[in-house]
Amino acid sequence: MDSLKRFWNEHPALSNWMVLAVGMVIILIFSARQVGFEPRQWAALVGATVVLAGLCAWILSWE
Repeated sequence: MDSLKRFWNEHPALSNWMVLAVGMVIILIFSARQVGFEPRQWAALVGATVVLAGLCAWILSWE
């Protein structure tokens, strides 16, 4: 647990990116599970979601 706290304090933007990406991917899967995407489409959507989460974390670090 101490290593997790240390990582959070040493790398706030990266840890925000990871938490935000996981949450956004969960919401994506929950929202689009009935659509019937192919595996490559899911991979593209998850990749775009992770990149978007990274951009959001980067913008939040401008503070």
